[in-house]
Amino acid sequence: MQLKRQKGETNIAAALTLAGSSLLATGATYAGDDNLNYPDNSAEKATDWQLEAALMFYGEQDRVTTLEGVLLAKGEFDDSSGLDIKLVFDSLSGASATGAVVQQQSQTLTRPSGNGEYQIAAGEQVLDDSFDDKRLQLSADWYKLFENSWQLTGGVYGSREYDYTSLGVNGALEHSFNKNNSTASLALAYGLDTIDPVGGRPLPLATMARRVDYDSETAFRQAFEASREGGSDHKQTLDLLLGFTQVLNRRWLLQGNYGFSLVKGYQTDPYKVLSLVDNLGVTQSYLYESRPDSRQKQSLFLLLKGALDRGVIDLSWRYTFDDWQLDSHTLESHFRHYFSDGFYGQLHLRYYRQSAASFYRPLLHYKEGSMPGYLAEFASADQRLGELQAYTVGVKLGHKLGEGRELSYRLEYYQQQGENNGTLLPGELGNMQLFPRLRAVIAQLSYRF
Repeated sequence: MQLKRQKGETNIAAALTLAGSSLLATGATYAGDDNLNYPDNSAEKATDWQLEAALMFYGEQDRVTTLEGVLLAKGEFDDSSGLDIKLVFDSLSGASATGAVVQQQSQTLTRPSGNGEYQIAAGEQVLDDSFDDKRLQLSADWYKLFENSWQLTGGVYGSREYDYTSLGVNGALEHSFNKNNSTASLALAYGLDTIDPVGGRPLPLATMARRVDYDSETAFRQAFEASREGGSDHKQTLDLLLGFTQVLNRRWLLQGNYGFSLVKGYQTDPYKVLSLVDNLGVTQSYLYESRPDSRQKQSLFLLLKGALDRGVIDLSWRYTFDDWQLDSHTLESHFRHYFSDGFYGQLHLRYYRQSAASFYRPLLHYKEGSMPGYLAEFASADQRLGELQAYTVGVKLGHKLGEGRELSYRLEYYQQQGENNGTLLPGELGNMQLFPRLRAVIAQLSYRF
């Protein structure tokens, strides 16, 4: 599984995002969230600067490992305005799924750069073990409170990794009324991403050139270059969020929002391929994937949050849908119990399910009288676009140390199971594990001072 290529895709990467890249995330959160993403305008906030640091480990079984560090500085200019500055660094390495299917015989694939190849043993999942990347992200969010119950927020962010650069701006306007028991908000964000893949961008559904198929290195290099259409490309994202929060009584509040996102530009993962198989299920060649260059996404979110005698509980539901026909439902709950004034424990439960995108194919078939056997414009075997379900179970413990200091640690278990979307599995593939279960552990240590 690759965690970095398609920003915004629903997958395990969501669990890694300790530092959200846009203000729009705040409209879908709740008071007391675990993460470091959201401005804290409460009376407890330090008058000058408050620092918050976190270190997180994320590890998939036999796949990707991530180590991430976050530093957040919160400053107040006066009682009505402030600035949050956030620095994130993470390192990812391990084996990443390519999209090719497992076979009863060994397989040889070309590295994305064209410089080298890798072998996959019979019966093994097709993983590229050269996955290694570093990411640095910096963001700043400014807010201003006005006397007439209005709040204005604005922010900028930028992130850089080896083959991906992301820049963005965001802003929000919020108004409280009904004796501050009701709040309405409008948020906008714009992002510009630049993708510069190793080895260049593959032509959509082009056949992967492999050295074994050519008599000389020169012939191979010519075939490899012929499968490319250039270097870097761009993607633009425009997000809109309408939110509403209502205090129901002294213990309960209800929050809801509607989100709309328009994405234009290069959205193909240049490192993903599909297996082209015959009627016996034997791979004949590998094709680079192809995705549409336009996507419209919408979301609905509801959250109910309540204050208990010695704790807090929340329950949320999110529904997302887009014109790629990928729909998803997320149910999530947090229950925090205060064992004492300075010590609390929190239970986290999350269930997620999504349908497959209209062009998702776990593999492609040769067809009678047709070579290479696939005439559609788009196809992808990326499991992040396939039918799947996942759940997360986690616990968090926190110690309030006085003078605004807090130490917390979190441990979670994540499991994801892909499912066949009805694709016929010919020959030997009917007995192979094409949708393996993915397991991951997440551990985080945070300190506020």
